[in-house]
Formats: sequence, structure tokens, C-alpha cells
Amino acid sequence: QVQLVESGGGLVQPGGSLSISCVNTGIIFRFAAWDWYRQAPGKERELVASITYNGMTTYSDAVKGRFAISRDNAENSVYLQMDSLEPEDTAVYYCVLGGNYWGQGTEVTVSS
Repeated sequence: QVQLVESGGGLVQPGGSLSISCVNTGIIFRFAAWDWYRQAPGKERELVASITYNGMTTYSDAVKGRFAISRDNAENSVYLQMDSLEPEDTAVYYCVLGGNYWGQGTEVTVSS
């Protein structure tokens, strides 16, 4: 059924930028909202960004002004553009579709 494939994670220096993506390659779930969560070792999972089908976005205070979520409904995909990255942004990032389906995670490491 739903298959969420994430990509784009990696190592970036503080102040740098990175874009990660998630594509639903399984059954179509076109009208559902997309979320990005992240979890750092030893820390609680955190919701960082959400976008509805109609494009309404929300962000956590920690990332607002630095991250931008977008979606391509024709491609069944969601993206997270991350700018001005800080070491505190280091985490595994997960896309979530419809509040129920999770991607495999992509690691983002911010370090000099």
C-alpha cells in the first residue's frame, strides 16, 4: 500500500542549507496532509513542519523562518528546505502522510 521513500539527508556545516524529500511510491493518498518530524538521539520526537493538501503550513518555533515545507500533489511528494542550519537541527527526519504512514527516516548532521 503506502510506501514513503525519503532522501536528501547528509552532513552540512553550521549555517549551511540542505533539502530533503519524501515520495509516496505506493497507493495514492492525494488529499492527506504531510508532516515532517525529527528525532535526535536521547531526545523526544518533535513535529517540525506540516502542510495541508491546500497548502496551509505550520512550523515549530525552533525552525520557523529557517525551514520551508512544500508539496507537489501531482508527484505525491513533500519537501523540506532547511536553511541556516544549526547543530541543534541534527536528527533523523521522518515524513508522515495522513498522520499514519511514516517514511524510513533520513539522517541530517550539522557539524563543523
